Amino acid sequence: MRISTSILLLASVLFSTSALAAPPKKPNILFILIDDMGYGDLSCYDTQAAPTPRIDQLAKEGIRFTQFYVSSPICSPSRCSFVTGQWPQRWRLSSYLFDRQLNERRGMAQWLGTAAPSIARSLRDDAGYATGHFGKWHLGGGLDVGDAPLITDYGYDETLTNFVGMGDRVLPLEDKYDGSEPKRDDLGVASEKLGRGKVTWEDRSVITTRFADRAIAFMDKAVAAGKPFYVDLWPDDVHSPFFPPKALRSSEAKRDLYRAVVRATDAQLTPILDHVKNTPGLRDNTIIILASDNGPEPGAGTAGPFRGHKGNLYEGGIREPLIVWSPSRITPDRAGTTDSTSILCALDFAPSLRTLAGLAPVSSDGQDASNALLGKQPLDQRTAPLVWRRPPDRPGPEDAPFPDLAIRDGNWKFLCMSDGSRPELYDLSTDLSESHNLTGAHSDRVTQMKNDLLKWNASMPKDRPDPPRQPNPAPKADG
Repeated sequence: MRISTSILLLASVLFSTSALAAPPKKPNILFILIDDMGYGDLSCYDTQAAPTPRIDQLAKEGIRFTQFYVSSPICSPSRCSFVTGQWPQRWRLSSYLFDRQLNERRGMAQWLGTAAPSIARSLRDDAGYATGHFGKWHLGGGLDVGDAPLITDYGYDETLTNFVGMGDRVLPLEDKYDGSEPKRDDLGVASEKLGRGKVTWEDRSVITTRFADRAIAFMDKAVAAGKPFYVDLWPDDVHSPFFPPKALRSSEAKRDLYRAVVRATDAQLTPILDHVKNTPGLRDNTIIILASDNGPEPGAGTAGPFRGHKGNLYEGGIREPLIVWSPSRITPDRAGTTDSTSILCALDFAPSLRTLAGLAPVSSDGQDASNALLGKQPLDQRTAPLVWRRPPDRPGPEDAPFPDLAIRDGNWKFLCMSDGSRPELYDLSTDLSESHNLTGAHSDRVTQMKNDLLKWNASMPKDRPDPPRQPNPAPKADG
């Protein structure tokens, strides 16, 4: 009896030690990136916005961040940084990808090089994740660029995209519900001609649902196989032209159509958000991250209290909403709160997810912000300033050109032209709208920030000179 008791006690101790030493489960990650949505376009960020009740609920149960930046005020380079953790200029992505001629004219690559680091590849190959991309890609493949890599070449196991991406695609039918026949989108027609994937045409107002349905099926398949998942869900309803469902189409005014597609996006995301929340195995081990890729299109969305919009480097073009939800991982007393202290950037996304997956750090232009994302410790001191370069095809009005470059260091933000002229300096702690240029009162700070900014710019591959001045070229395909 004594031997049996001793064996039981020893087994108990060994079991307890083993349980304590067992590594935590790798979290599932669902990353929702909404196209062209401004800082003030969710009702949890601005009470005057279109109602977005399901996304608001995500914020009420998670953490809402107010100082999150993308790395570019336009689509392709912004998305590049989320994928790579590097400044997009390293990969010659300075504006939205279009056709070969325009890409070359702006000194851009035709697609994101497959030698670039990829968070999907990293999580799949180094941590055993199942990886899927469902939604807009816009990092290569469209119009006459049919030899771009497949999205699976960047480390994704399964993909479904739209008009600028290679692989299976769902392309938009534009229906105004006015009795006319739905129209096949021109960019979709060009995409279909490229082949290299199964093509399906759908009413534009329900394409996000198609992406979400595929994402749900992929997540469930990964869980059934005993694998953690990393899933991109990148809808583009909020990008013009706007085609909300008939029930929400109150008028043909641009702002009304825009608000309707924001509401429709919230509704189409509801099933996947509810699926994660209401499925025990998912709820207990999934991190949901929701953000936007750049500021709003003028005349459509709103940047809230900030100056600027899509295409320029004022806060409205680069400061975006960010919500993180994870009931099992967010510090309990931080759930439902707002983090107005952490200064975060899309460059931080890849290194932070590696940490959350239990992987060692790798070289990145961002930094590990995983503690801030989960509410453990705010990231109020960055290891290096944040810097930006304006897209070469967004010069702004001739009489008031947009600054070429910007840098944020602490609460100070400095902007100038590429030769250092037309300096602007703002204290963001007291001047969110960038209304009071303080260059005259802080000459030493201006000199230091300008030198740092010009040095960084000189270290990056050059853009070509600006195309002829045209504030908003190619509105349907500009990221």
